[in-house]
Amino acid sequence: MNRINKIFLILNKRKFETGICMFILVIFFGCHTDNNEFSTWSVYKGDATSSGYSGLNQINKENVNQLKAAWTFYPNDTLAGARFERSECNPIVIDTIMYITSARHRVYAINAVTGKKIWSFDPFNGGDGGGVNRGLTFWQDGNDKRILFTAGDRLFALNAMNGLPIVKFGENGKVNLNIGMRGDPKAISIVPTSPGIVFEDLLILGTEVSELYGAEPGYERAYNIRTGKLEWTFHTIPLPGEPGYETWPKDAWKYVGGANDWGGMSLDKKRGMVFLATGSPSYDSYGADRKGKNLFGNCVIALDARTGKLKWYYQTVHHDLWDYDLPAPPNLVTIERNGKKIDAVAQVSKAGFLYVLNRETGAPLFPIEERPVPASDVAGEEAWPTQPFPLKPRPYSRQFITQDDLSDFSPGAHDSLINESSKLRYEGLFTPPSVRGTFSLPATVGGAEWGGAAYDPYTNILYVKSNESPEISLLQKIDRDNKNLKGLSVYDKGDAIYATYCAGCHGADRNGSGLRNPSLLKIQERMNTESVLSKIRQGGGRMPSFANIIKGNEEAIVAYLFQNKNATTDEEDNLREIQRNEMAIKHGLDRASYEDTASRYLNVTAYRSFKGPDGNPGIKPPWGTLNAINLNTGEYEWKITVGNIEKFQKKGGPITGSESMTGPIVTSGGLVFLGGTSDKKLMAFDKKTGNLLWEIMLPGIATSNPSTYMCNGKQFVAVSVSGTKENAGGSVMSFALP
Repeated sequence: MNRINKIFLILNKRKFETGICMFILVIFFGCHTDNNEFSTWSVYKGDATSSGYSGLNQINKENVNQLKAAWTFYPNDTLAGARFERSECNPIVIDTIMYITSARHRVYAINAVTGKKIWSFDPFNGGDGGGVNRGLTFWQDGNDKRILFTAGDRLFALNAMNGLPIVKFGENGKVNLNIGMRGDPKAISIVPTSPGIVFEDLLILGTEVSELYGAEPGYERAYNIRTGKLEWTFHTIPLPGEPGYETWPKDAWKYVGGANDWGGMSLDKKRGMVFLATGSPSYDSYGADRKGKNLFGNCVIALDARTGKLKWYYQTVHHDLWDYDLPAPPNLVTIERNGKKIDAVAQVSKAGFLYVLNRETGAPLFPIEERPVPASDVAGEEAWPTQPFPLKPRPYSRQFITQDDLSDFSPGAHDSLINESSKLRYEGLFTPPSVRGTFSLPATVGGAEWGGAAYDPYTNILYVKSNESPEISLLQKIDRDNKNLKGLSVYDKGDAIYATYCAGCHGADRNGSGLRNPSLLKIQERMNTESVLSKIRQGGGRMPSFANIIKGNEEAIVAYLFQNKNATTDEEDNLREIQRNEMAIKHGLDRASYEDTASRYLNVTAYRSFKGPDGNPGIKPPWGTLNAINLNTGEYEWKITVGNIEKFQKKGGPITGSESMTGPIVTSGGLVFLGGTSDKKLMAFDKKTGNLLWEIMLPGIATSNPSTYMCNGKQFVAVSVSGTKENAGGSVMSFALP
């Protein structure tokens, strides 16, 4: 007697009602197709190895052109009058339920077949919320099923079936993430962007911290999923006696921040090892106060998942001055070398390099060469004299250009770009930022971004989306004590703060520059004071947290943004020293010595693309590519341009390519799915050739990696989509065959 007949027999004997019988059958068949770990999408980026791979093949090369929209879910939780928002959540599916977070960090449980809401949870109790959140995490022990996610500086645990807080977790279902960090929990704010990863009863979680002076360090932490108790901490800026301490000034652990894992992590369950990739130390464009190699900034790190003890590390950038964060989780891969299989780690980067490392030891599996790089010409800075250059695979992003590579939309614009670029410092990759301006390629949003890569474990092919995004890095020395702000009105103080920290992205006229740097004109018509301050404190997308900058000066920045020139306050006229490292002072660092030895500079053009006088891109296309790399050989299977900006496409010429932050997924159906390009398309490619097989226009830009899953015998592909004028809160769209 087969399993299905046995189920029906039991149900008939017990005289269960028809509705209960159907419920059990739905759960039985649900989204489970087999025991293959690659048949579900229950973890961020597909599985614990961050493969982005699915073993499903109902949707395949032969029928993908029939793919149609199956359902759309709208959170509809935006505030009245809000500009369009974006959720970067990669949906996960457990049984027949999809779990997502909205742009405002509300959690939703959705029927994965129909798109109907089952329950929702508001961690802010009606407050504004928002900020970047790329997913959530599921844990189960028998009938105890939990959803774990972060909102603001809190970690929450919910009952996965009804959305109610787990009252025995932390304090009534939440944990204050500020506790256990270096600074005063009441004065700091830790806001993770990527979900943690589960190992046994532990949730291992990275951090998102400010990228400015005075930032918190990027501690890696593990919490008990049952109780919320902090179980272990790994210090990415080492304390005295810890490995790597000698690569910093002796007191750096007291005042330097950053070196944080913000892109997520991967897990080798059998070995009990967790792998993470860190970003740059703070401040990321000037490091006179952090001389040395700066471990464990810009490192691939392997830790014992149970204890947090260091297994090995590999540093991809020494003493980072370029914001070359490792932006995505390491892919756990297996390569074949001389007939033997070697478990490895493949790490993508903003610089366009792919690092392939032995999973047990961290040793490179392809040659990496330390090469001399240009020295800094900024007072006080000591750029590290060499940097590691992987010799194989070749870079997937351009790393050097000549005048011939400058765009030529018109002869006048081309001549202008030649003239402007000739004034900048440029000696190729790793040219340090300068006070005269440095041309950077790849830049802070170049190469691979937080979407990361997808890996096919049966072919050992890695699929990487890359951006060709140049920038100018212009350093400006700032007044440490802000003496120039003394005696100013509240409005003028806000003006001065805006000019120093905000104008580089949002423009001196507050008019912004596209989707990434929105206009702040008439912001008071879209957001209230609380919402504005929350956004400034928490950051979001490319915008870092400015909590330590505006502390004590909230009225000033609001007065300027709201154009309230008559604002007044009873507070003392002096602004707090917005650039002073408060943690260093708290821990007893010699204040006078620190001030004498470390000037401060800001990159006032951070995240600003290199463009011509007409506002067009400054270099010739392609501006976005998709790359298939054979990890056994280190050679490219193919490379194609993806995305198209029609207004910049030459008549009859090839597509331009487009920048995107999201990454691909790959399936056993022979497909690579990718969205996120500015042309608002979701695309499917032949994974063997790179040929485009299917595309569909979305209402907005895809803002997450796709997910694919099977429920009730049907395979779906789902993706988060940005908001529009008609639907500010965005949506989740799911596609299936007719």
